[in-house]
Amino acid sequence: MLASKRILLIIGGGIAAFKALDLIRRLRERGADVTPVLTRAGEEFVTPLSVSALAGRKVFRDLFDLTDEAEMGHIELSRSADLIVVAPATADLMAKMVGGLANDLASTLLLATDAPVLVAPAMNVRMWQHPATQRNIATLKADGIGFVGPESGDMACGEHGPGRMSEPLEIVAAVERALWAGPLAGKRVLVTSGPTHEPIDPVRYIANRSSGAQGTAIARALVALGAQVVFVTGPADVPPPDGAEVVRVRTAREMLHAVEAALPADAAIFAAAVADWHVTSASTSKIKKTKGGVPTLEFAENPDILATVSTMKSGRPGLVVGFAAETDDVIAHATAKRQRKGCDWIVANDVSEGTGIMGGTENDITLITMDGAEDWPRMSKGEVAARLADRIAQALA
Repeated sequence: MLASKRILLIIGGGIAAFKALDLIRRLRERGADVTPVLTRAGEEFVTPLSVSALAGRKVFRDLFDLTDEAEMGHIELSRSADLIVVAPATADLMAKMVGGLANDLASTLLLATDAPVLVAPAMNVRMWQHPATQRNIATLKADGIGFVGPESGDMACGEHGPGRMSEPLEIVAAVERALWAGPLAGKRVLVTSGPTHEPIDPVRYIANRSSGAQGTAIARALVALGAQVVFVTGPADVPPPDGAEVVRVRTAREMLHAVEAALPADAAIFAAAVADWHVTSASTSKIKKTKGGVPTLEFAENPDILATVSTMKSGRPGLVVGFAAETDDVIAHATAKRQRKGCDWIVANDVSEGTGIMGGTENDITLITMDGAEDWPRMSKGEVAARLADRIAQALA
């Protein structure tokens, strides 16, 4: 898939720069032509010699190289690539991209290019979570910049959380998607999946029954069509799909915040089984069983994520799809739900006892749109996902 593709790889300054060496090797294994650009800060972590040896090409480092600039080298570099990859993309580099700065070779290339850009962020968890960084990320996404990662995990600095650069093979997969002209190439799609867990105490919680299988299958089908997928998942039984940006949450309120942070998007698919209520005063210690007494729990409504996004005044996705798991009067309830929530489509299914839908491998759905109800035959959840992804691609075309 990457044969003869020209990748301009910008290596930022961070401990994750060591992964760029393996990334070069993986890209070249697949036939890509990799031209490396090493920032001054990047040179503190990997050497020009090692980068050049793996890429099989000269490393570009200096904006004011007289030999290169005699032929306007930075313009040629920025325009000749099929894709620019920034890995690691530091907070500083992303801030320069947002501000349109051009005070070194990397930032000048990024400002002068007309090629698509894919960034793989890597930084300390506090830097990633800082409001300034989050504002910059939102701006870059709105500008059409592609993202892969970051992942959550242990940091070199000793902290734990989001900010780890994605592994080289994950970045390669994102490169392949970015360069494949599938029907959803260039489209950003948000998918929620799995249940939410609303704590009662540290060991007990309220949840809906959901394995996350259908939402995962939908995200996987969208990735296969070339979409950039942000996958917001509660504590599901099935592993998340490869190729998607995975955001893990636990509660409905956390899911809402993750959804809002993932916008803007071209489409949003809300397949998660979100708990309707949460305990207002969850105990920080395990509630003990007392003789002759039953604890009293007070509840409050959780935010309605589907309705919130469907009725946004600005930034609403062009297509919003909800799910309705019903046990009776499926079409009537799902049709009313679509109108009440303000979404475009509702994927309705009968999850009553005996259907085998909840937790099973098959699904039997009715697609509710403004044009009416469309019954689909019972099929595997993977087939449902593929068919729905095709319909989404048609709607976004």
